[in-house]
Amino acid sequence: MTDSDSQTSDNQTADFLTRTRVFYDTVAEDYAERFRDPFADAPVERAMFALFAELVGPGGAVADLGCGPGRATARLRSLGLDVFGVDLSEGMLAIARRENPDLLFVRGSILELDVADGALAGAVSWYSSIHTPVEKLPALFREFRRVLAPGGHLLIGFQVGDEPKRHDKPFGHDVILDFQRRRPEFVGGLLEAAGFEVVSRTVRAAQAAELTAQAFLIARVPTAV
Repeated sequence: MTDSDSQTSDNQTADFLTRTRVFYDTVAEDYAERFRDPFADAPVERAMFALFAELVGPGGAVADLGCGPGRATARLRSLGLDVFGVDLSEGMLAIARRENPDLLFVRGSILELDVADGALAGAVSWYSSIHTPVEKLPALFREFRRVLAPGGHLLIGFQVGDEPKRHDKPFGHDVILDFQRRRPEFVGGLLEAAGFEVVSRTVRAAQAAELTAQAFLIARVPTAV
């Protein structure tokens, strides 16, 4: 890669991170109100979180990567995990801190985590990879792999499909952002290429106002032989 190619890649990364941050800063309060209890009518999601927590083990150090208003972070804590949240959006983090004053929430990019190598027993990317361009996914998953200890687990959730869903002026705000839909086998292949073992693949049908199926993958960092 030339210096020019590297500069172009850095600029593209900054652009999509800025778009994502501005979008969520703008819609934060409306989003948090609309999705006040995302686990209320979600038995499959609750089961996935319970399975993940059991695999990690009580008191395991976990990062909620792209935590938004902290609802998933709080769920993980209720399951006995030692969890903190990371997000780009100060608007989302303000809500997370307000609702969970006893939990740690830090601002940062999930592409460049301020976490030591192998420091975590688990990580969750709950619909947070869906704004990452496809060409950046290998780097994203390598970063997830870096911060997990051998035997650590990753839970990732996303919408199933081949075409993105564009959200234009949500809640009446003048912002726009694409939500990428992806195939479980494609995401699983990228996770394996990043050094994970995929141990669970779950797909549930669309329900209520959803337009697509939802996928939940659990992957594990191999232990040394």
